[in-house]
Order: sequence, then structure tokens, then C-alpha cells
Amino acid sequence: MADPDDNSTRPRLKALLGHEFFAPAQWRRRVALWSGGILVGIAAIVFARASDFAYAQFHRVVDLSAWLPLLVTPLAFAGLAWLTNGMLRATRGSGIPQVIAALDEDDQSFRKSLLSLPVVLCKMLLTLIGLAAGASIGREGPTVHIGAGIMYALGRRFGFSDPKSISRFILAGGGAGIAAAFNTPLAGVVFAIEELAGTFEHRFSGIVLTAVIFAGVVSLGVLGNYAYFGHVAADLPLGQGWLAILLCGICGGIGGGLFVLLILLDRKGLLSRVGAQRARRPVLFAAACGLVLALLGIASGVLGTGAIYGTGYAEARDLVQATHSAASAFGLLKLTANILSYWAGIPGGIFSPALAVGAGMGNTLSAIFPGASQSAIVLLGMGAFLAGVTQAPLTAAVISLELTADHSMVIPIMATCMLARAISALISPVPVYRAFATRLIDEFERGKSARATVEAASENTGDAAGEELPK
Repeated sequence: MADPDDNSTRPRLKALLGHEFFAPAQWRRRVALWSGGILVGIAAIVFARASDFAYAQFHRVVDLSAWLPLLVTPLAFAGLAWLTNGMLRATRGSGIPQVIAALDEDDQSFRKSLLSLPVVLCKMLLTLIGLAAGASIGREGPTVHIGAGIMYALGRRFGFSDPKSISRFILAGGGAGIAAAFNTPLAGVVFAIEELAGTFEHRFSGIVLTAVIFAGVVSLGVLGNYAYFGHVAADLPLGQGWLAILLCGICGGIGGGLFVLLILLDRKGLLSRVGAQRARRPVLFAAACGLVLALLGIASGVLGTGAIYGTGYAEARDLVQATHSAASAFGLLKLTANILSYWAGIPGGIFSPALAVGAGMGNTLSAIFPGASQSAIVLLGMGAFLAGVTQAPLTAAVISLELTADHSMVIPIMATCMLARAISALISPVPVYRAFATRLIDEFERGKSARATVEAASENTGDAAGEELPK
């Protein structure tokens, strides 16, 4: 009679249970990633709703009087510049450079200074204040920062302290953040690999995908299966289509590249003088940026171009849906508003505002192609300008497609984004997020070197004093 406890069964069972899939450390990592993805999704939704509420309060101010922003915006910009000029310096700007810098530099103190929970919570709060003051900023970059910070904290809480493991959590958090912010899961994976990962192996895409899926499930469960800019049925005739691709790609590449040069402020001449003024008087400079932005907002109201304050989401959506009658100057005015808001040094991203500029550019160019769909040209302009700014063409193409759930424009948008990226790289060789990340790392290295010099001098002084003591 066969023994039920056959000797051949036990080794197989033992080998199965000893498989890497059942290892406690692997399950600890999975639980951390799953719970992190859920938390990032919840945080992104809360941030999105709070952003809408904050910008609605600014609209109330404008409804009271179109002149009130002349007081509110400069004061808020000055206050934000003052708050972020010291302990909260890591909250300035988009947040994506902070994540890239934390991935590139594995020093624990550096990562903590950029991604700790107090930093990302303050990032959220200060971005909301900026939107309530009418700043032309987006919430998607800050959401990436918040997602990376949440994953960083969870990874350490679950006992993953070595730099390589923590890097995976940061990367997953950043991808989950962009996926939940735009409700675009595929874009989250592509963004993490193309924009954030840098030298990371592509096998980490599975880790990113896991976090993105959980963040996306939360977003779908709460908000439903919606498209960020609505469902669009755009069509591009072959003849005019390729001419539109060429024109949008060139304009998006030039415009995006120039925008990067202007916000980096590292070229000699006028830009370097602007940067020097900001460094010497950051609070006063921010107030001046706020004042000019308010004047620009009043001018846009007079010209009827559409609102240049805020994320630009509503204007871009209406342009994509061909329901917005924005004047041709909208794209240029929104671009100027974006530059002023970034020059002020306040927290806030450039993703949504860049999409709005691209939509405005596409709307202007659509007049050249009367036989083509306006929505199609607007989509091309939107993807082209985003690709020109970020120099991440695949991310720009996927985001543009997923935002509208329109798959008939896959080839035109990808071709336009590739062209725009190539032209932008000729104007600004270093991608904008990478350039800002390098500055953060250089600033940290200089600080570390200065501290080491001071410590060495203190030790030498102590040794000399000890030698001079009487025996």
C-alpha cells in the first residue's frame, strides 16, 4: 500500500515553500508597495480636490474685483518665497527634480531632507496656497514629490534601509504619483522609466507597475473611469496631417526649449542678471513676479484670451474639446504666466501649465489648417510643447493619448513629440528636471564639503590648543 506521506512529495513541497515567492522579505516588500500605492492614490485624490477648492477661492476673489489680485498675488508670492528660503527650501519648484536628485544621490541625510513626510506635506500645503493666490502652477509635479515621499517613508518603516531598496520605493512612488494625478496608469510607468529612472535597470518596471496599479485602482474606485480631458474623437487627414506634425513639432520644440532656458536662468546676459536679482532679494523679487502676473491676468481679461491663472486645466480641456473660443494670444500669455510663477521660486509644477500652453499653441496653429480637426491640432500642440519642455517624448505622447482616450492619434502624436524633443535638445541640451536635480546635488555636495572643512579646522584648532597646554 502506498504511503500517503510519500518521500517524493515532501521534497517538492519543501522546495515550493522555499521558493522566493514565499520568502518573508518578498512579502514584506509587496505589502509595503501595495499599501504605498493605495496611500499615494488617496493622497493624489485629496490633493486634486483641495487644489480645485483652493483655485475656486481665488476665483471668488477675482469675482469680487478683477483688481484684487494686484494685492493678493504679490503678497502671497512674497510670503511663499520667504517660507521656502530656509528650512522649507526643498519644497520649492516642481518636486520632480527633488525625486531625481534623491535617486541619483543615495546619501541618507540628503534623501531625508528632500523626501521626509514633513517636507512633502508642506509641499502640498504651500502649493495649495499658491493656487489660492492665482499662481500659474500645476499639482502633478508636487504629486510625484508626495508619492515618492510616502513610498520613501513606508520603505524605511518596513525595514528597507539599504540605498538600493529605498531607490526602488522612491521610483515606484514617483510613478504612482503621476499615474494617480492624471489618472493615466501607463503614463506612470513610462514616466518613471523615462524621466525618473535614469541609470536604473528596466526590470524595476514591475515594481513601478505594482504601485501604479494600486494607485490607479483607488483613483478608479473613487472617481470612476474618466479621461482627464474627456473623450475626444479627433482625426487628422494624411496630407495636411504631416504638415501639421512638422509645424507643431517645430513650434513645440522651440517654445519648450526657450521656456527651459528662461526658467533655468543660467545663461549669461539678461537671464543671469535676473537670476542674480532673485538670489539677492528673493522675497521682493517674488512679490514683483506676483504683481506682473496679476497685471497680465487683468490684461487677459480685457483681451478675452481666457484665464491665465492656475493650472490651466479647464482651458486646455475646453480647447481639446473645441468648446473654448480662446484668442490666439492665450498660449503666449499663459507661457509668460508660467515663467513668472517659476521665477518666483514658489512650490508648484509645470506639467498642467505646459499642457495649457501647448493647447493654446495648437489652437492658434489650427487656423492654418481649416480642413483638419481643431481638436487634433490642439492635441499635437499639447504633446509637442510638453515634450519640448520635459524632453521626455514617450511620456509626453502617452500622457496626451491617455488624457483624451483617443487612440487614433497615436502615430501623429508620437512623431510630433519626437520632433519637438529633438529641436528642444538643440536649444537646451540638458532636460529641465535633470538640470534642477543636478543643482540640488551640487548644492548638497558644496554644503557637505564646507561642513567637512569646518570640522577639520575645529579639530586642528583643538589639537593646537592641546599642544599649548602646560605639562
